This record gives sequence, C-alpha cells and structure tokens, in this order.
Amino acid sequence: MKRLLPIILAVVLMPGILSGCGTKTALDSGTAELSDSAAEPAEVDFSQTDTDMFTNRDYVMDYDVKDSILIQLNGSSATASSESVLISGTTVTITEEATYILSGTLEDGMILVDAPDTAKLQLVLNGVEISSKTSAPLYILEADKVFVTLADGTENTLSNGGTFNAIDENNIDAVIFSKQDLTLNGSGTLTIHSPAGHGIVSKDDLVITGGTYFIYSASHGLDANDSVRLINASITVDAGKDGIHAENTEDTALGFVYISSGTLEIEAEGDGISAGAYLQLEDGVITILAGGGSENGTHESSDFWGGFMGGRGGAPSSSTASDSSTSMKGIKAAASILISGGTITIDSADDAIHSDASITINGGAFALASGDDAIHAEETLTVTAGTINISESYEGLEALNIEIQGGDITLTASDDGLNAAGGVDSSGTTGGRDGMFGGRGGMSSSSNGSIVISGGNLYIKASGDGIDANGTLLISGGYTVVVGPTQGDTATLDYDISATITGGTFIGTGASGMAQTFSNSVQGVIAVGVGNQSSGTAITLKDQNGNLLLSYTPELSFSVVILSSPEIVSGERYTITVGSASGEFEAS
Repeated sequence: MKRLLPIILAVVLMPGILSGCGTKTALDSGTAELSDSAAEPAEVDFSQTDTDMFTNRDYVMDYDVKDSILIQLNGSSATASSESVLISGTTVTITEEATYILSGTLEDGMILVDAPDTAKLQLVLNGVEISSKTSAPLYILEADKVFVTLADGTENTLSNGGTFNAIDENNIDAVIFSKQDLTLNGSGTLTIHSPAGHGIVSKDDLVITGGTYFIYSASHGLDANDSVRLINASITVDAGKDGIHAENTEDTALGFVYISSGTLEIEAEGDGISAGAYLQLEDGVITILAGGGSENGTHESSDFWGGFMGGRGGAPSSSTASDSSTSMKGIKAAASILISGGTITIDSADDAIHSDASITINGGAFALASGDDAIHAEETLTVTAGTINISESYEGLEALNIEIQGGDITLTASDDGLNAAGGVDSSGTTGGRDGMFGGRGGMSSSSNGSIVISGGNLYIKASGDGIDANGTLLISGGYTVVVGPTQGDTATLDYDISATITGGTFIGTGASGMAQTFSNSVQGVIAVGVGNQSSGTAITLKDQNGNLLLSYTPELSFSVVILSSPEIVSGERYTITVGSASGEFEAS
C-alpha cells in the first residue's frame, strides 16, 4: 500500500503538540482540571401533570338541551328563553350561571358575560356567526369561569371589523376577550378573524381541551396573563405578532405555557410560542414558521470569516444587522423549558428554541432550521433522548453548560456546532473568536462554560468550530462525529481549559492551523495532520493485526484527523489510511 507522501508526513501533528486556538500556543497536557461551574437551574417545578393543569370540568363538553337556555341570533336582533339574558339591539348580556346554547347570525353585535363572580357558566356555540365592527364579538367581563363549547359538527365564526373602541375601562383588543378564567372545548370548529388585534385573550388562565381552531390575527393568536394550557385540540394560527403568548408583568411565576398534546400549526411574524415564565411540552405535533423562517436570519457563514479584524472579529455589515425590536424565535421562555416528547418542526429567523434559563429535552422528534441558534439556553442545555435534526443554524447548540446524555443529534451550523459560552445572547450580532476581540454578540468567553457528552449519537457539520468549549470539554460516552472546514480560523475542537475523553467514540476532521486535540485521555487518541484532503476521502484505522477499528468518509475537505475509541490503547501503534496513502502512528 502506498505510504503517506513525505510532504504529508512532514506536517503530521502528534497528540499533545497540536497548536491551540485563540491565545493558546500549546496544550496544557495533563495539568488542566474540569471546572465545577455548572449553573444552578431556574426554580421551576416540572412535576406537574395534566391532572394539575386541567380540571375535570375543563373536559366536559356535554350539555342537556332541555336544561339549557336557548339564544337565537337573528342578524340584527336576538331572542332568548330566559330572563337571565338581557337583549338590547345587537348586544346580548348573560347575567347568571347556566348553560347557554347560541345559534344563528349576529351582525355588528356582542355576546357580553356579566355574571356574579362566583358563576361558572357554559356557552355552547351551535353554528354561530358573530361580527363586531368595533369591539369583541365575545366579551367576558365578570364571572368565576366561563366554558365555551363548540358543538359537535358545527362551524362557528367570530370576527372583528378592524377597530377596537373603548366601551368601558378595559382595553378590549381581541375577538374573544375575557377578564376571567376561560376554557374552550368541544368537537366543533371555530374560526376567528382579528385584523386589528389579538385572537383570544384571557387576563387569567386560557385553557383549550378540544375543538378545531383557525385564528387569523394582527397581534397575538392566543394571549393570556397567567397561563396557556393546551390538550387534545387542533389549532392553526396566523399571527402578526406571537402565535401563543403568555406573560404576567406582576408575578413572574405566572405567564407559563403548558402543552400536553394536540396539533399546533403556527405562522407568526414574532415568536411562535412565547412564555414569560416557563414552558412545558409533553407531546403533540407542532409546526412553527417564525419571522419568515431561517432565510431571514442575520448571521453570515464562517466561510466568509477567518482573520483578525477582517471578518470573524469584525462587526456585522449594515445589510446583516438584525432588528432587535422584534423577537422571531420558534419557542421561547424567560424561565426554563422542558420538552418530553412530540413532533416539533420549526423554521425561524431567530433561535428555534430559546430559554433565558435552562432547557431539558427528554424526548421528541425535532426538525429545526434557524437563522441564529437552533437551541439556545443561557444556563444549562440538557439532552437525554429524542431525535434532533438541525438542517440550518448559526450555532447548533449553545449554552453556558451543555450536557448530552443520549438521543440522536444531527446538526449543520454556519458557525460553531456546540458552543459553551457565558453571558447574554445578543442575537443578530457577530463577534471575534467567541469573545477574543469583542465577543459573539456579547457572549462572554470567561472560561466557565462546559460541554459534557456521556451518551447518544452526535453528528456535527460546522463551518466554524465543531465543538467550542469556553471552559472544559468532557466526553465519557456516546458516538461523536465532527466534520469541519479547512478555511478560516476554525478547529475541530476548541477549548480554553481542558478536553478530556474517558469513553465513547470520537471522530473529528477539519483544519490544522488552529487545531487542538484532547489534553487528557483515559483511552487512546490519535491526532494527525494529513495535508489537504478533499471531501469524500475515506479514513480508516486498523490495529497491528489488521483489524478495522474505525472508518469514516467526511463530507467536507480536511487536513487534520482526530480519533479516539475504547479500542484505541495509549502507547500502541495503529495504521491510519487516508485515501490511497497510509502511515503508522502511536496513540497518545
């Protein structure tokens, strides 16, 4: 077999002498220790279940016609079978606790609920079409709780004419506007047109446990002060702002979103789902297009970077600077996010999934495309299971601390694949080598970040650094493949303090100019420079008996190869073959 060409042998970089990235000139072999810098998770109780989130009454969609009050809408008038319903022109006021069945059409009118604050009442929409030129077709002013049931097989429409004029001290700005707790259920269909405001607003809790909804709104589709809780429903939202928005400015523990199941299809000019507190997603089929999608992202690929002050360290051009006034994330929470399952498809101009605290992914199938980070947490990002496919991103996974314990992750990033960095994410700006000349949009590289990979399958295709730990990297299990480019100041591994491998398989290719290998290892590591190799060039590793240990064919060109697995023993010699050339090397 043809051996490696002399020019290639001349640039072989044996383990322990690969030049460091950033300000490093050599590895701190054997002296660095993993930092104990994991941030404390946000104080969020994720033990709640459907039983905690939904009452038995929330699911009740049955009603007895003979015991109900009938309200017939007749265009410009209405009639009712009880004196608890007050009718004045096209304003129908409901004043007592009962079940009310509404049918017919009401033109430029309103259903107003003004009952005692202890009243729990049910409104059955039995094929209604209600419009209001200047206010909310359904306005819930006073009650304890209102249940809106969509009668089986019916189609119902509520719409606003494009203006909201004040009728009292409340700022009515939605087609359904409730000052009280509101539950929607049933098995019918409700279509909402709100060309000047929100679709559905509750100033307390907004609960949906069934039905099919089509919401077209100039502002938020669903909006609540205390919480949005969804199960079993099919909801389609086309929103000028956020698709689903929960926020409480007085109590930061409220303003959360809980999704148990159902189908959500959201197209939003702002965020797809935004929680002012935490967000918990148990299951469901969720499709989100936020801010026009990843094609509206602002970051340039690292293909255009590569020099001091000339690109990667420079400020973004005016043509790529983001408009920070509008958040265009797929799923966002101010507190922590827990995702346990579901099928989630997100195409977003900004981060696909974002938390100002921590994110835990315990399952689910994800298809993510982002103009910025695919998944970003300010504190800790943990993945224990699930299938995550990131087709487009600026950085794939970013957090101060990244913990990958399981799952199958495939990602493509125009900058770093995994990035552990401290500080506040200022999406829409670019910076120097992760803070060396000003930082990545404010992300600090204070060396207190960490990346821990203990399981799972991880494939990283990055135009920047494959794994960038502004602090420490520890790999103890799993199967990790990193494919990086040869251009720019990029590296397969980039770390500040130490990179330790004690288990698992690691295959990495990329550039040699700023290359680092593992600083500490329990199992053997082979790191060699191989000259300039084109994409599609096969790499194989065999032991002295000719047994095949590893093989891989990178889809990007490369000039360095880093290999480690439990079968590689430090001090023993192995044969690495790159294309038609081969050489024998000792594992560190």
